[in-house]
Amino acid sequence: MLTRREEREQAFFLIFEKAFNAETELAELYELALETEIVSDSKFVKELAFGAWENIEKIDAMIEKHSVGWKINRISKVALAVLRLAVCEMLCFDDIPVGVSINEAVELCKKYASGEDRSFVNGILGSVSKEIG
Repeated sequence: MLTRREEREQAFFLIFEKAFNAETELAELYELALETEIVSDSKFVKELAFGAWENIEKIDAMIEKHSVGWKINRISKVALAVLRLAVCEMLCFDDIPVGVSINEAVELCKKYASGEDRSFVNGILGSVSKEIG
């Protein structure tokens, strides 16, 4: 049984991979990741990854609004994938406290991104959390 943190990490892998495979459907990436055991067959992994992708325009608009002076295409792919998941959690998962979403995003950044990305992600998510209340 996976922890929520491990499930988030697997959803991160899918969203990160999607950034490099724009022409491939997320469902296809998910099936391949299942076959190769990169991800587990988890309801939360699927809901988070697909929720982020299905709401990508709204999520990216919110990220861009709060990343003053930065366009989406200038944000590192790692930081962007983390931001997309965290904002999706904040908007779509009422059962997850906003503070948990922010903390988990920072933890993913500690593992996969630079220190600069970590503080950037934390700042944007703090600003987003104030907007959505």
